[in-house]
This record gives sequence, structure tokens and C-alpha cells, in this order.
Amino acid sequence: MHLLIPGQENLLINHLVLDFNGTIALDGLILPNVREKLLELEKLLKIHVLTADSNGSAARECEGLPVELHVIGQDDQREEKRRFVRTISPGVAVLGNGVNDELMFREADLSIAVVGQEGCATATLMSSKIVVTDIIDGLNLLLMHHRLIPTLRK
Repeated sequence: MHLLIPGQENLLINHLVLDFNGTIALDGLILPNVREKLLELEKLLKIHVLTADSNGSAARECEGLPVELHVIGQDDQREEKRRFVRTISPGVAVLGNGVNDELMFREADLSIAVVGQEGCATATLMSSKIVVTDIIDGLNLLLMHHRLIPTLRK
């Protein structure tokens, strides 16, 4: 996916990293319409779900989806998420909401904070390039990336 944003370097995004709980899922269950959007996005990007799996449901919920599921440990999750993004960089877009997403937001080429029903950690919000109030809006920005231009142009 090529992003041509006036006043900025052109971005080539190859990977999408998604947080699970609070971003694409609520209380351990994938939110409505997320599955359909991920099936559309798989044609454009390699999709990774990066989670501490607090509810123990990520594997079941991601079954049949075009995603690589990566369950991280309970210790130093912020650094583990950052390291993961570094291993697949450059060309990474991330969506998340938790404080453990802040450092991966700083590593990513494009970071979108989702202020959903769980809210969003202030540190992550302040590290984002874009803020949305619904995961579907965030995923649609990637599917219809012309919408990014008015938000990000300088």
C-alpha cells in the first residue's frame, strides 16, 4: 500500500499490526464487522495480531482470519511489542489503545489510536498520528487511504 501524503515522505505500508483486546475485540470477542474488514485488508497487507491475550480467547477468535497471531508474555509488554514492530519494519501500520502499545506506536510508520469502549491510554494517544473512535473507522482509513490525506498533509 503506497501512501502519498502531501508534505511528507511517501510511505509504503506492508504490515498491519493490531492489538486485540480494546482494539479489534471487546471482552475477548471480535467486534462486529471486524472480520469482514480484515478479509478485505488481507489483499493489501500482511496482518498481525499482537496480544497478551488477557481473556484467553485470541486464538479461538482469530481462527479462520487472515492474521498471524502473536501472543506476548506478561512481563515488559511495551518493549516486546516494540521489538516485534522493529523486526518487521519498515512499512508498518499499527492500531491499538493500551499503554502497552505506546512504544510500538513510536516505531511504526503509521499509528492509529482507537478510543473505543475501553478508552485509550494517554501515552498511546499522544504517540499516535491519527485517533479514531471506532475500529471500523481505523480499518477503513487503510482500505480507503485517500481519507488519510486531509488528516496527515502538512
